[in-house]
Amino acid sequence: MIGVERLRAALRERWDLTDPAVEVHDGGMNSATWFVTDGEQRWVAKAVVPAARESFRGGLAVATALETAGIPAGAPRPTRLGDLVADVDGVPVGLLTWVPGAEPDDQRVIGATLGRVHRALRDVSVPGAERFHWVDPRAGHLDVEPWVRPAVSAAVTAWDRLDPTTLTWGLLHTDPAPEAFRVERGVCGVIDWSVALAGPLLYDLASAVMYVGGPGHAAALVESYLDQGVVPRAEVERALPVMFRFRMAVQADYFARRLATNDLTGIDSDAENWKGLAAARAGL
Repeated sequence: MIGVERLRAALRERWDLTDPAVEVHDGGMNSATWFVTDGEQRWVAKAVVPAARESFRGGLAVATALETAGIPAGAPRPTRLGDLVADVDGVPVGLLTWVPGAEPDDQRVIGATLGRVHRALRDVSVPGAERFHWVDPRAGHLDVEPWVRPAVSAAVTAWDRLDPTTLTWGLLHTDPAPEAFRVERGVCGVIDWSVALAGPLLYDLASAVMYVGGPGHAAALVESYLDQGVVPRAEVERALPVMFRFRMAVQADYFARRLATNDLTGIDSDAENWKGLAAARAGL
């Protein structure tokens, strides 16, 4: 990955920063990140693997649209050439606006903010946005454990039976964990926009439910989301249980792939990947 001094040089050359200070953060499982300060200004530099370049660019376009709508989202500072992403030694890097604040301690804030995000993005389109979904029950990495393929296949079949055309669709965050929400002086923003993906809004809601402990622990979050009026209550009651199961299949697919490819990005050993796979099984 990129060294600190190389990144500092790139920040001066590509983004016109004067004297950037760079501190390694590396808080994610799918990227490398650094805290950047230059005078009184602060950013986060984020690097992704080359294969994720276009997805990353799309996610930053979504963040830009949200910032325009008044929701702090970590929108990118364009390079001197106007690009959202620049290659540094072949690695795609974005310089993201710092979103101050702390993780909310009330799940109602998460639900309400997610609803506001979905409403703000309702009429936004991003050229080249990807389409839901990407889980392939035939994928080879699902052989990592005997139970994985049957469980994932059953969840995908249940999703297909929902009739996706009957659901409310829009641009998704895809991974709204509590740490993606930042509250500062009563304003809640959402960071970590890694892709422009159009899909059923209930996927995001199911993801948020997963992160607070599952359906049995998320009633307040779901109600606060419903209060935003983006998705009808009848749709949530009909489809959220199926979508939650599908979301756990996504987790199983994700950690099975990491185990099959020995992907240790963001972790010290594959024990964390095994732990994630076990958690997915519990939800399936």
